[in-house]
Amino acid sequence: MSEPGKVYLVGAGPGDPELLTLKAARLLAEAGVVLHDDLVPQSILDMAGKQALIISVGKRCGRKKITQAAIHDLMIVSARRGLAVIRLKSGDPMIFGRAGEEIDALREAGVPFEVVPGVTAASSAAAFLEASLTDRRVSSRVIVMSGHHAARTIPEPELWPGSLPTDATLAIYMPGQNLAQVAASLLRTGLPAAMPCVAVTDASRPEATYTASRLGGLSHLPTSFAPTLLLVGHAFEAVLTRGMEPESLEHVSRLASSIAADAD
Repeated sequence: MSEPGKVYLVGAGPGDPELLTLKAARLLAEAGVVLHDDLVPQSILDMAGKQALIISVGKRCGRKKITQAAIHDLMIVSARRGLAVIRLKSGDPMIFGRAGEEIDALREAGVPFEVVPGVTAASSAAAFLEASLTDRRVSSRVIVMSGHHAARTIPEPELWPGSLPTDATLAIYMPGQNLAQVAASLLRTGLPAAMPCVAVTDASRPEATYTASRLGGLSHLPTSFAPTLLLVGHAFEAVLTRGMEPESLEHVSRLASSIAADAD
């Protein structure tokens, strides 16, 4: 049973209600208050009990409905009123979900809390692509990074300082609309222009789709305001060539070679 006067930081997963943990589903059914992100679909919100007050506290694409401080206040005040509070976050709460700030606020206020993990976008995207993030033949590590920087100390920070290992799989959350900038930053780390890249949109949902290219052609991929994850690495070579005609492969190869020559 959920405990009154307690806050639960719950992962809603990538969007498919069937990917919720049993614990997350139970807590939703028992909740007094549900504070949810914009990316949490209605099908998951419908799993909350009729007694629950459901409040959107999303800050999608920079459009802030509420400040982070106000979210802290809502959690704390609701818990002190004896309610079981669900802070429902898309994906996993501990990956780019501002959980650190919320945990600090709850600790400072002396409010008990618990974190309930969820399926993160990288895992869901890999399942959708049927491509392992850590295929031991080509990838010995996964690097999770954000294309969005909350605190910008310089105008255009690099995605990664220094050199990136070429045997790593990169999972870039929130890559933004300027894929040319992302590509340029990754090329400056030493990654080859021929490195496979896959942009997965709406992973786990019925409308899920992906587009693929070499790193050198990444700027030509269409962008979307839908939730998108960019995966980069040799593990996606088969995804890149899947269903492509020989002429398309030749065109991509020529493009990658041309960009590599220009870089030299």
